[in-house]
Amino acid sequence: MDFSLQPELQALQAKTRRFIAEEIIPMERDPRQGVHGPSEALRDELVAKARAAGLLTPHASREYGGLGLDHVAKAVVFEEAGYSILGPTALNIHAPDEGNIHLMEVVATAAQKERWLRPMVGGRMRSAFAMTEPPPGAGADPSLLMTSAVRDGDDYIINGTKWFITGAEGAGMVIIMARMEDGTATMFLSDMDREGIEVVRTMDALDTCFTGGHGVMRFNNLRVPATDVLGEIGKGFRYAQVRLAPARLTHCMRWLGQARRAHDVALEYARTRQAFGRALGEHEGVSFMLADNEMDLQTARLHIWHTAWLLDQGERCNFESSRAKVVCSEAEWRVVDRCVQILGGQGVTHETIVPRIFADMRAFRVYDGPSEVHRYSLGKKLVAGRRDASVQAGVAV
Repeated sequence: MDFSLQPELQALQAKTRRFIAEEIIPMERDPRQGVHGPSEALRDELVAKARAAGLLTPHASREYGGLGLDHVAKAVVFEEAGYSILGPTALNIHAPDEGNIHLMEVVATAAQKERWLRPMVGGRMRSAFAMTEPPPGAGADPSLLMTSAVRDGDDYIINGTKWFITGAEGAGMVIIMARMEDGTATMFLSDMDREGIEVVRTMDALDTCFTGGHGVMRFNNLRVPATDVLGEIGKGFRYAQVRLAPARLTHCMRWLGQARRAHDVALEYARTRQAFGRALGEHEGVSFMLADNEMDLQTARLHIWHTAWLLDQGERCNFESSRAKVVCSEAEWRVVDRCVQILGGQGVTHETIVPRIFADMRAFRVYDGPSEVHRYSLGKKLVAGRRDASVQAGVAV
């Protein structure tokens, strides 16, 4: 693996960094942000800025309006976008749209791509991914899937309840995971305004970075034509891995940028704040925390880049992406937690951006599979000598 970046990627990295610093960070205090994320109007304005800068949806193929970045290039650009809490929204690389775009590029038919994928890539439509269910339904264990799909002529009738569905409020389309009569799972595509889809409520959540928040959805005899099946009947769990392996990694990329931002804020404070006759950072307790931050940031980045490189070689990377998700979510969390401590009183108020990052970051250890589920899966594979086996673990957002 060559760790050097090609000149074109270096230029794109610098361009993204300037865009975030000059156009997006100044908007972080915009009042059009609430407990359920940036408003639709704010999102539209951010997306328009990225579109004008030529940075919109960089991971999508050029055919559909993206930049066609490979996984290593995504690692570089997504980290830069994540440096602002609004950066992923602006570049249209936030969950769940980022993962849904990747999945549809791989699996959807040409007609489905024109109907749903193209407007998603253009930032004109948001999407949702409906897999997680209230107990006793599917969560970290997708085999508990209870939402049902029954064939009725040329259609399928879907019934069930989903929750923690990111971006449900205001989404234009949804990918629904449902159990077939034979016990297999299938993915279905639907416009959100179809009769039989109800967004029951938006849940109160710790994080506030996703437009549309996290919703509870109910499907009441939703009729979906067979032409709107995503991929093949019965292959839903397989397609979930197509989506989840890269999506786990892009979470790591985006939040690495936010962890780096928190570190930079804490580092500047440690250099300038005086305490007990010297700069705060000259005290061993603080300097050690800063050093530990640097080690955790680099450890996370290396896991991301290595897994991204393997994905670019055509590897499935279910094992590696699970490993990276645990390492990165915990390392990046440690960084932000130390930053709160270094900042002291400012770390627990909104005088800086760090408390906002702190709240958003905590959920990362749950999204796309809690650390404990990934450790369980990794351990099973190690014992069985099957590192390349499919991982069916993940709370999807």
